[in-house]
Amino acid sequence: MSNAVSQQISLFRSQIQNRRFGDETVAILESLLAHKDVKSSVENRSALKEFMKHESLSVIREIAQKPVDHKLVIADFLVRAFALIGDVESCLALRYEAFLMRDEKASSDARLEVSHREWFVFAEQSFDNGFYSIAGKACERALLCIQMNHMVDPENDDSLHCEHAVDKIKRLKDAAMMLASSQSGSGRVQVQASEYMKKKIKEQQLKQQDSFCIETHSSGSTMFRNGIKRRNLRKLQECQCLHQ
Repeated sequence: MSNAVSQQISLFRSQIQNRRFGDETVAILESLLAHKDVKSSVENRSALKEFMKHESLSVIREIAQKPVDHKLVIADFLVRAFALIGDVESCLALRYEAFLMRDEKASSDARLEVSHREWFVFAEQSFDNGFYSIAGKACERALLCIQMNHMVDPENDDSLHCEHAVDKIKRLKDAAMMLASSQSGSGRVQVQASEYMKKKIKEQQLKQQDSFCIETHSSGSTMFRNGIKRRNLRKLQECQCLHQ
């Protein structure tokens, strides 16, 4: 490892340990990960992941009694950091916790309400990365959002849009829950997954995504989306092979 990389790693670790969770620290991490020695070293990236996992647990304990707004700022930083490092599991887990915190406080601050679109995008990301149980729970949250919004303001409900959104959410939920609850290799599971992936890939290829499918601009949410479409196609092919 070069001296320059060692210095950057030390600087990044110092920023985290001193609880400096800002854009400057993110920029240091981005610069560090762009270095060829880190790019090509699985060991270095693994060490960064383990360091961030350990520190994030400490940070979460430290902010347990802090206001929700403060917790959300910290969670946003951690999501961005884990996304850059490539730790999708930690990234999704923290986003899920942040959504739950927002929902919990939304009754007193409407700005924090998580929309059904946000829940659905999160469910898609969880499904694409193999976290089927979480994807199913996120779909349930998305459906609940639609139901609650309809109860609060039924006059402004767009029935066609609502039906389309509910259909997409239920389709994803069914596929996610089937995969989460069934044993690997089950023919029925593979058919369910294959059918869902076919529909999704067809929509992507025809570019028929409506505004409901447009990803929100929440920080960190786009950093690990690259390559998901390619994985979708690969998963479909795997499902078809297993079903044959």
